[in-house]
Amino acid sequence: MAGVELKNVVKSFGAVTAVKDVDVTFDEGSFTTLLGPSGCGKTTILRMVAGLEAPTGGDILVAGKRVNDVPIHKRNLGLVFQNYALFPHRTIGQNIAFGLKYRGVSKSDAATKVKRALDIVRLPGVEDRYPTQLSGGQQQRIALARAIVIEPDVLLLDEPLSALDANLREEMRVELKAIQHRIGVTSIFVTHDQSEALAMSDKIIVMSDGKVQQVGAPEEVYNNPANEFVASFLGASNILDVTVAGSDQDSIALSTAHFGTIPVPRSRATNLGDGSSGRLVVRAEKLQLVVPGSKVTGVGAKGTVEAVDYQGQIARYFVKVGDLQLQAMNMIEGRPFGAGTEVTVQINPQDCSVLPAEVK
Repeated sequence: MAGVELKNVVKSFGAVTAVKDVDVTFDEGSFTTLLGPSGCGKTTILRMVAGLEAPTGGDILVAGKRVNDVPIHKRNLGLVFQNYALFPHRTIGQNIAFGLKYRGVSKSDAATKVKRALDIVRLPGVEDRYPTQLSGGQQQRIALARAIVIEPDVLLLDEPLSALDANLREEMRVELKAIQHRIGVTSIFVTHDQSEALAMSDKIIVMSDGKVQQVGAPEEVYNNPANEFVASFLGASNILDVTVAGSDQDSIALSTAHFGTIPVPRSRATNLGDGSSGRLVVRAEKLQLVVPGSKVTGVGAKGTVEAVDYQGQIARYFVKVGDLQLQAMNMIEGRPFGAGTEVTVQINPQDCSVLPAEVK
């Protein structure tokens, strides 16, 4: 079932159209992420679902009911923002119970609900403290408790982790997903962070310039990008010009500069015909660097390491192959390759995906 539906939704601000004919479904009980760069329309969509903005065109449905004209206080939605938005002069218990007061919940029932919400976010017994007495991560949990205590139909999360430091952000994304799974509420999460989207989502909606670029499970969107924008935005990708040089029952031979002919499985290049041009996508972690003279798996080309971004167990290499600037992310065995090192860059055809050449 659909928890939330957007049917041909448009939102314009004067002459600027921020959301362009968006038609998507957020499945009931799922965790769906709107992913894209700043200004792509993802937060505007969240605000329209919340009732903070009215759509210029199209329909928004929650649990099958059109809510275009329903005010925010009647939509039964939980909202969690980047800045927590807690009342500093009220206790934690009062902050969490704020939404219950306007729903006619008795004090005794509210206290029970507040206690349950605090148990869910794993912060029991802090009802009498004030927000300033809690850490940033704890405040974010309180903001989440306040959103779920009303038992919302939909939970809306607008970049709720971006104000946290890196380690706490990783910890909180695990917690947030676990909490959502436990309570089973339809959740819409807005972020520009690809790692958050991949780690937390049941489904990702990738957006650019107000339009939906691709919808799918994290592994589908990552491994089979629909276009060059998705391939470039979601992770680090190498994109090479190719031409179909021939084909057989199992593979399509793609002619490339510097790497010769790459026999890509037919299932990875179904959208190309003989003689046509395309774009070969190879994720940075799939591009392997080996010492010259080593046995090559797939196809290889000589290159030179120009720069190294050391990341602990992994190194990100910037490699020059002819006139190509490529990226490779490899596990470090022993010492990483240094700048200026001659290497063989190898591509496994099984790791490639192919897109039609885009019209410029």
